[in-house]
Amino acid sequence: MKHIYKTLVTLTLVVLSLSSMAAIDDSMNINDIHQQMKNKLLTSEQLVKLYLDRIEKYDHNGVQLNAVVQLNKQAISQAKALDQYFVEHGFKGKLHGIPVLLKDNIDTLDGMANTAGSTALAKNFPKDEAFLVKQLTEAGAIILGKTNLSEWANFRSPHASSGWSALYGQSKNPYNRHITPCGSSSGSAIAAAANFATVTIGTETDGSITCPASVNGVVGIKPTLGTVSRDGIIPISHSQDTAGPLAKNVTDAVILLSAIVKADHNDSAMVDSAINYVSHLKADGVKGKRIGIARNLMGYHQGLDNVFNEAVQTLKTQGAIIVDNTNVAHFQELGRHEFEVLLYEFKAGLNHYLANTSEGIPKSLALLIEYNKKHADVEMPFFAQELFEMAQSKGELTDKNYIEALVHSKKLTQELGIDALLTKYQLDLIIAPTTSPGWKIDWAKGDKHLGSASSPAAVAGYPHITVPMGYVDGLPVGISMFSGKLQEGKLIETAYGYEQATLHRVSPKL
Repeated sequence: MKHIYKTLVTLTLVVLSLSSMAAIDDSMNINDIHQQMKNKLLTSEQLVKLYLDRIEKYDHNGVQLNAVVQLNKQAISQAKALDQYFVEHGFKGKLHGIPVLLKDNIDTLDGMANTAGSTALAKNFPKDEAFLVKQLTEAGAIILGKTNLSEWANFRSPHASSGWSALYGQSKNPYNRHITPCGSSSGSAIAAAANFATVTIGTETDGSITCPASVNGVVGIKPTLGTVSRDGIIPISHSQDTAGPLAKNVTDAVILLSAIVKADHNDSAMVDSAINYVSHLKADGVKGKRIGIARNLMGYHQGLDNVFNEAVQTLKTQGAIIVDNTNVAHFQELGRHEFEVLLYEFKAGLNHYLANTSEGIPKSLALLIEYNKKHADVEMPFFAQELFEMAQSKGELTDKNYIEALVHSKKLTQELGIDALLTKYQLDLIIAPTTSPGWKIDWAKGDKHLGSASSPAAVAGYPHITVPMGYVDGLPVGISMFSGKLQEGKLIETAYGYEQATLHRVSPKL
């Protein structure tokens, strides 16, 4: 009888385990998952195995979205250890047992290379892990794996195709595999949308979180520059780069953000944030907000504008005070200054990163250019390396041209840009469509960007959130919300309130 009883108990636990795993769908957030762990209906080990199964079924076989390109072989053992920790001590932190996927330009120490999608860095095994990775593990997260990206974070050629890298190939939009996933955090956005992990991490210089978030129908947050450390991240621009969350809902994105924000005194742009991000998840967060519309950041796609105008009406219904035509000044002038800054900073930053890599890896941008020429059949079958060569031609960061371009970039987006609008119209935030619906993947001609709202906040170093706004011809589109330095609280309140009132996101059918 004892043997029969033990068998029945075992079978019951197996059934509970399987039913729990089946119940973990993408409508659940981190709080829901933790509640299931508290109720002993779910373990972190089960959760990790669930995501590994989904990745195997939908990413590596079948649909072949090609978003997850490396897996952490220690993930299951780490999950088991966290499950034991929970039994003995409770939750380790706000991300206890939560699987996270990282963009493949972030250093880890778990046997995964940090490649930027380039064959030149295929064996780049870091000597240390990024500051933000330490924050994730301290919060109890499990680094499940790495995601594909537009090679070199989309800074090799103006004719590049988003989501393509020489090392891993083309990643695909889960809503339509012929449509771009945008970039450069392509794989992270796809993985969030397709539920390959609870949350993911991307990085942005200008639009690399917000564009893929919008095009793949998820939430993306680009935080205030310097609140998240850039240590251990392959760089483009020290005056614009930041990591940030991608998630299926605002709640998870905000919880993830709160885990990775910490002052890193070795980061030259460090900004100490005392914001309690999670406290701003308020269902009535839109009420009373003065919201400006940047009409000069739209008008390039009629279907997108129609959906955006519906979103404005929703915000009004929720109690927002809409101030129209609060256009971002000097927008057309900004581009040339930003581009000059990026070329200079890319050369300096990349040379510094490469100098500290292991033997056999090109130690400078100049050597990387030569590597690509020697391996052109693999690295440059569709587009060249014009941006690399332009950056290599630049001088030092002490050059007058660089300094003037940097000063103009910041002044146009801060003092004469976003700050001026917020003050003049007494605004809490500014909104616009994030970017156009996804376009067809075209390796021969590259991306077909029609427009974007990313640059003002990106260049200023100010926070920017995109939230699913609906669909145009079956493709997801997002609404952008941006404001001044360290104004994430207002953005989170508005984004969460809008999300909860609309719940536009529909999971892709894999």
